[in-house]
Amino acid sequence: MESVARPLGKVGGATNGKHEREGCGYFQMPLHYPRYTQSDYESMPEWKLNCLLTQYGLPVTGDVDHKRKFAMGAFLWPH
Repeated sequence: MESVARPLGKVGGATNGKHEREGCGYFQMPLHYPRYTQSDYESMPEWKLNCLLTQYGLPVTGDVDHKRKFAMGAFLWPH
């Protein structure tokens, strides 16, 4: 699995207001766990899957079916 962290850059000569480390990126865990159902994931557009996976630092590779299966495996819990 490849890293998704990127170095934070400067926008217009000023820092972007986040914690910036020289040449290093960091991951900040989102506060809430996604609350989607299996049917939500099955109908979710690819751009939304990409945003969700990126937000949680997960790989955004493969076709839309692969991303859906990956998201369901990562975020759905068996009852």
